[in-house]
Amino acid sequence: MTEFSYKEPLLTLSNVSQQFAGEVVLRDISVQVRDVVRPGVQQGQVVGFYGRSGMGKSVLSRIISGLLVPTTGTVQVGSPARPVCPGDVGFVQQRYPLFNHRTLLDNLLVAAARKHPPAEALARAESFLERFGLAPHRRKYPAMLSGGQRQRAAIAQQLLCSEHFIILDEPFSGLDIAMIDEVKKIILEVTALDELNTVVIVSHDLSTTTAISDTLWLLAPERDAAGQCLPGATINQKHQYNLAQMGLAWQPGIEAKPEFVELIQHLKNEIRQS
Repeated sequence: MTEFSYKEPLLTLSNVSQQFAGEVVLRDISVQVRDVVRPGVQQGQVVGFYGRSGMGKSVLSRIISGLLVPTTGTVQVGSPARPVCPGDVGFVQQRYPLFNHRTLLDNLLVAAARKHPPAEALARAESFLERFGLAPHRRKYPAMLSGGQRQRAAIAQQLLCSEHFIILDEPFSGLDIAMIDEVKKIILEVTALDELNTVVIVSHDLSTTTAISDTLWLLAPERDAAGQCLPGATINQKHQYNLAQMGLAWQPGIEAKPEFVELIQHLKNEIRQS
């Protein structure tokens, strides 16, 4: 097993519930992501987040990113911990939204200028262009970029706003094998930029997401003693998987290992029964 240890919490949800017009959508969700430390490696955190369609993944994503205040409960981010505010957690949607009338550099400048004065905003935008391999394209408009370049730009844009926390909504959807490998590489590069960088991947691609995650969350309903579904989806203890402790994190080619295949089958069964 890869040697690792944990430090302080970076993202904590405590008893988060959400109702709309009296209907319970999410119920009593308590999860935590801690700063993981590996000797000799700058290692961020990757959380794979699953659930059937209509289960409330988008609602929980908006709560985590500070865009929706939960009916009850709290979300805290950072070290030291503070209540989440809009902008603390970047949210990259499937279509990688960018301002079409602005160059790539200007798109990043808009994001950086939300938190920094002009000179520092420019320096940070230029730095992220270099880090994400986008510097040669700084004067191009979004329509001139490839899908992979737009995704890199959208991730860089959100990181400039949020510093360390980012949610990726279905980053592997509709991609061929080569592009999936490229996106996996991007995600791992993001986590390697800073030990505090934390990526939450909302995905239906179980195998790909699990292969690069160190933590998994499964959003699903619970049942009472009579077998009836309780209102609202939650992430109970049995649906919080620590892949690092299971020896299934940070391993190239992990998808071929029998214990990984067994876990994927287990996850599929849990999702089918939810």
